[in-house]
Order: sequence, then C-alpha cells, then structure tokens
Amino acid sequence: MDETATNKGEGHRQRLRDRFLERGIAGFTDSEVIEVLLTFGTPRSDCKQAARDALERFGSLPAVLDASPQELQQIKGMGPKNVFALRFIQGVARRYLKQRIVGKQYLRSAREVADYLIHSMRGLKHEVLTVVFLDAAHAIIASEVVAEGTVNINTIYPRELIKAALRHNASALVIAHNHPSGVLQPSEQDKTLTRNLHLLGSFLQIRLLDHLIVGAGETVFSFAEAGLMNQIQSQCSQMLGSLG
Repeated sequence: MDETATNKGEGHRQRLRDRFLERGIAGFTDSEVIEVLLTFGTPRSDCKQAARDALERFGSLPAVLDASPQELQQIKGMGPKNVFALRFIQGVARRYLKQRIVGKQYLRSAREVADYLIHSMRGLKHEVLTVVFLDAAHAIIASEVVAEGTVNINTIYPRELIKAALRHNASALVIAHNHPSGVLQPSEQDKTLTRNLHLLGSFLQIRLLDHLIVGAGETVFSFAEAGLMNQIQSQCSQMLGSLG
C-alpha cells in the first residue's frame, strides 16, 4: 500500500472514530460496525469491502458475530487476525451481559436476563441448558451452563441441577435452553423436564420461576408468560396432595 492510500485509509478510520465519539453506535451502519471491528485485527488494512461482503453473506450483524472462524475466513480479505477481533468482541459482550445481571432482582430485570440468554445461545448449532440462580429476594446470584447437547428429560438430571442450586445457596431458579431449529413452542419433553424440576425443587423449598426457550433472532418463549408455570404448579400440587 502506497503512502497516499495509507493516509487516505487513516483519514477514513479517524472520521469513523470521531463520528462514534460524537454520535455513538447509532451513527454507524451495521457494515461500518463490522468494518471497525475488523480493523482492530488489521489496523492498517482497508476493511470496508470485507465488512460489506460479510454482511451480505450472513445477512445481519448478529449473524456475522455468530459465524464460525471457518465461515468467516471464506470472506475475501478476512484473515485470522480479523476473525480474532470479531470473536473477541463477541466474548466481551457475552461476559458483560452475564455479569450485568448479577445482583439485580429478576422480576425487575427480566428483559436484561433475556438479552443475556439470547446473546449467549443465539447461533449455537447445539442445545445448551443455562440456569439462573436467585436468592430469597429473587436477586440474581449467578448463571451457569449445566448441560450441552440434546436438552430433554433423558439427558438432564434434575438432582444434579438442584445440587448446583444448593451449592449457590439459591432459593429460586430460572432455567433456559435454546432450540437451534428456531421453533419456539415447547415440546412435551420440555414440559416434563419443567414439571420434574419444579416438583423436586418444591421438596427443598427451591422455587422454579420460569423456563425460557430461546429461538431464532431475538425471540424467547416464557413458560410463565404463557401460563404454563401455573399449570405445572397446579399439577404438582395435585400430585403432592394425592401422596398425602
């Protein structure tokens, strides 16, 4: 790259930096956001076309950030250093969202919890089960991935999940898993898993507040909002009553 091209590129990058300081991220297109992230890996390279090509191929900014290193390096002009920059900022964002919810009351911060879960699960090709642990006042203690693979009653052991809750001294739980297919509706196995966890937790005075299913994009299905948690609680109460 000759000196004229270098100066031109540096001038363009400086204008982007100035615009961010003046207007924030709202002043950027998705293509420009990707471009800036790519320049973190190769600060002296022109990354405009690679950013545009990545956005055109994957369709959205989240999809670019969720793409695998192998997929990203198929974009012309995008090498390992650029991929590192994208993956690193993705990891920072996930850690930020995870740590941001700790200490907050769940009922007042449900949207932030959903944002964290969406960001942590979106784009995964396999299922994961995440548990959010809460104290007696429903303030968030921690969150933890407790299972990966196929999440159903045959692969999740409720007692192991309850042991994790006891380890965190949790009084309540919110569980969440993703459907890589994008389908939001809970399966019968999802309902059975929820019922078993609620029943086992009730014996130990650990309340299951909700089961969230993360689908495609920004979509989340809530057992509580759909009225399924009330149904499950009623079923479990009847079961416990019949035992008495």
